[in-house]
Amino acid sequence: MTPKRLEEMRTDLWTSMLLVWITCVPCAFMNPLVNRSESLDQTVSAMGLHGPAEGHGPLTRAKRGWVWNQMFVLEEFSGPDPILVGRLHTDLDIGNKNLKYVLSGEGAGTIFAINEKTGDIHAMKRLDREEKAEYTLTAQVIDRETNVPLEPPSEFIIKVQDINDNAPEFTTGPYHATVPEMSQVGTSVTKVTATDADDPVYGNSARLVYSILEGQPYFSIDPNTAVIKIALQGMDREMREEYLVVIQAKDMGGHMGGLSGTTTVTITLTDVNDNPPKFAKSLYEFVIPEDLSIGQPGGKVKANDRDLGENAKSSYNIISGDEKDIFEITTDPQTQEGILRLKKPLDFETRKSYSLRVEATNVNFDPQFNTGGVFKDTATVKIAVEDADEPPVFSQPSYLVEVHENTAINTVIEQVMAHDPDVTGSLVRYFIDRHTDLERQFNINVDDGKITLAKPLDRETDMWHNITVTATEVRNHSQISRAIVAIKVLDINDNAPEFAKEYETLLCENGKPGQVIQTISAVDKDDPKNGHFFIYSLVPEMLNNPNFTIKDNKDNSINILAKHDTFRRQKQEMYFLPIVVSDNGNPPMSSTNTLTIRVCGCSKEGIVQSCNVEAYVLPIGLSMGALIAILACIILLLVIVVLFVTLRRHKNEPLIIKDDEDVRENIIRYDDEGGGEEDTEAFDIATLQNPDGINGYLPRKDIKPDLQFMPRQAQHSGPNGVDVDEFINVRLHEADNDPTAPPYDSIQIYGYEGRGSVAGSLSSLETASSDSDQNYDYLREWGPRFRRLGELYSVGESDKEP
Repeated sequence: MTPKRLEEMRTDLWTSMLLVWITCVPCAFMNPLVNRSESLDQTVSAMGLHGPAEGHGPLTRAKRGWVWNQMFVLEEFSGPDPILVGRLHTDLDIGNKNLKYVLSGEGAGTIFAINEKTGDIHAMKRLDREEKAEYTLTAQVIDRETNVPLEPPSEFIIKVQDINDNAPEFTTGPYHATVPEMSQVGTSVTKVTATDADDPVYGNSARLVYSILEGQPYFSIDPNTAVIKIALQGMDREMREEYLVVIQAKDMGGHMGGLSGTTTVTITLTDVNDNPPKFAKSLYEFVIPEDLSIGQPGGKVKANDRDLGENAKSSYNIISGDEKDIFEITTDPQTQEGILRLKKPLDFETRKSYSLRVEATNVNFDPQFNTGGVFKDTATVKIAVEDADEPPVFSQPSYLVEVHENTAINTVIEQVMAHDPDVTGSLVRYFIDRHTDLERQFNINVDDGKITLAKPLDRETDMWHNITVTATEVRNHSQISRAIVAIKVLDINDNAPEFAKEYETLLCENGKPGQVIQTISAVDKDDPKNGHFFIYSLVPEMLNNPNFTIKDNKDNSINILAKHDTFRRQKQEMYFLPIVVSDNGNPPMSSTNTLTIRVCGCSKEGIVQSCNVEAYVLPIGLSMGALIAILACIILLLVIVVLFVTLRRHKNEPLIIKDDEDVRENIIRYDDEGGGEEDTEAFDIATLQNPDGINGYLPRKDIKPDLQFMPRQAQHSGPNGVDVDEFINVRLHEADNDPTAPPYDSIQIYGYEGRGSVAGSLSSLETASSDSDQNYDYLREWGPRFRRLGELYSVGESDKEP
């Protein structure tokens, strides 16, 4: 401990001891003969230590013999002997040696000890006020011999007097605070708080004073409230963003000898919009190809802003040089760049360069700092248009052509024109996209673009033809453009009118003369501009028809009328009435349509009952019901006969297979046995060819040919046969070009199986000689595969010899 600190503690100790002496010693040495009972009783009553409770009768003052006061003891005092705290004394102590002082309560006997005879109280241990500030004890005087209390017990307090033994502490540090940049001097930043464990009531041990050790001249602190404030004008975040401030708290009112504690405060300047956007350069130059698509970026500009976040956001605008609104500039929200885009297509041949004036403006506006107006900056953008190889351009994007359907073939119906917009001016060739003209109805001249008719037109089949014409540069075939040619086929009167439908006309035998038996209307596939007008008439040879006549309804329809009522089915069942229908075209077209009229039997109300069947049945005397019953009986008899024959046939069939029809005897023999595994010679493919049909044609067996197909001359196999690959290719070519073959794959049937084997048969089934005449020794000479077979037959012969 430093001498200065020892001197301070010694001064505090003497001050405390003087206070104890002033308050305690006069009471201890007071004359015992002086009666102090009255004042003591008043004091005790005021402390609430003695006296009867309310409701217990009149107050009777008991005589007190204690002389005492509040005692103090200095904390952290240590020495060779216990420290005297104070002395207790009673009026009964008049040299009476039978008195005994007894101490009880907090710390009695451990921390505090009392002299039984003199009443002196000593502190036995070193005390800490911050651990416990006061102790409540009880003193009593008893008879030493009998231990009988001579006076009631009395409480008193021993207070631990504070000394400056605790330094201030910042319990919540280190601190972090923010303040906007460019704040005015005196702007509050934050507040710090330190605590001192010493007694804030007694002395200056807990009186704190704050000061800045580091952080000047930027910040200041109120010494009493510990509020940190801005001390320097114009603190710019862009120059310095963070400051570390060291704060000291010192007790004893900041005087010499006081204890101190420190903490750090990290102060960050937050951004304000105090900087305008600034382009990195005043001139930007871009080269943009003329075929750049609309909406695609052509260049980027950037205005930097030293601010952060929302304060650094800028918007871009074109303020001059874009009279035709060809360009636009937008802001990239991520990079804050100005993206230059096309609004209209460029044309190198029309204009080769542009000069734009671009402005960048802050989005957010802070009037506190933007005193000179909105923060903004401008730059010049020069754009050079780069020539690109463009496809041909048609004189118009689409063409509409009207052609009459009777136009002659090879007639020019339209001419399309396209040119190369480039400076080089390449020649152009024209073609029709055949995907839009599958019927090849039209042709086009590749040099001049004239479209001609290749096939006759028919409006009634196709009224519109939409074809696509392509124009291709001769110098660069990849440059292609397209145009739609819509061809409308105009109508001519080339179709005759005909009945609207196939009419079924029924005439009642009992009909009346002049009765309408049918209404006829007609249709025409043509479509004249003024509508249809049909003229109906009977053929010339039937103008004086005795049975029927026609009446025009003036609405392109007519009524067929019966002239009399003497129609009979037995006489004539059907009538045929030819009617001529003509249109009003130029030239007019007409057709003859025959109306079939059937005579029927009707009821009195005119309802048709029967037409022709009953007419032949009634003369025999049978009704329709009787005829149906006879037919049903005949059909039933036929069914019974068929069932009977079927049952008889199934009954005569045998249930088992006869021995002579045993399927195991059905042996199929093939004469061609091959050469065996030892045959290494190539197989002659000519053996598959039918020698009988080598000069003729064998028809297909799987279909019935409608045309006779003359095949190629069959190839004669040489001594070593023919090439297999050539043989297969020839047959494949024949199948592909055979007009009688179906449009699907079919099985080729070869009906020829060969004439037999030249080598003969190895089987002994048809051998005329007996086993004894057959010699099998040659089998051993055929190789290891036939050695076992030769041994078996040789064994058989040896068995027969004995």
